[in-house]
Amino acid sequence: MILFKLPLRGMRRLYDWMIAFADKPQAERALFGLSFAEASFFPLPPDPLLLIMGAAQPHKALRFALVTTVASVLGALLGWWIGASFMDVIGERILDLYDADRHIWNKIELWYAEYGNLALLMAALTPIPFKVFTIASGALSYALLPFLGASLLGRGLRFGVEGILLRHFGQPILKWMERWFNWVAIGFTLILVGGFVALKWIL
Repeated sequence: MILFKLPLRGMRRLYDWMIAFADKPQAERALFGLSFAEASFFPLPPDPLLLIMGAAQPHKALRFALVTTVASVLGALLGWWIGASFMDVIGERILDLYDADRHIWNKIELWYAEYGNLALLMAALTPIPFKVFTIASGALSYALLPFLGASLLGRGLRFGVEGILLRHFGQPILKWMERWFNWVAIGFTLILVGGFVALKWIL
């Protein structure tokens, strides 16, 4: 547990900041911006901020989930556009940040050929870095309307379920997180890292 002390302190400070920030007017704009960026280039998912904001204000949880979904789909559209129009200039540099080498690229292309929308739907629902799939979709000339449909369905299910749970169990979830914060933080870190590991070794 000693190895986790330093990062856990940092995550605890970030958590406390998000709790204090959750009910401020600009929090919703921050949630929108984070959700938008995560779908196209930014590494951190919006789920923790959605979780804290929804738990702090359960009556707004569904609204926050909708904001997260809409922003994420718009961000996915930006990722698709980067892949379609600026792959050599921007897209490859973003993918390099996630170690998305040619092996992964070929695997994504194969998944699209075999599974179509289900490949993108899986990325939208799971911790696998979504932006790699959105950029790849544009670069591979994946049809825009099916792309938007799969993104909306996947992100809507993911954040919608979170919003429903927060609407009904927000305060107990917040109390549970307070009680087991260290384990929650470690679990979130493992899930995040697991998404990148899956991108490298499973795809």
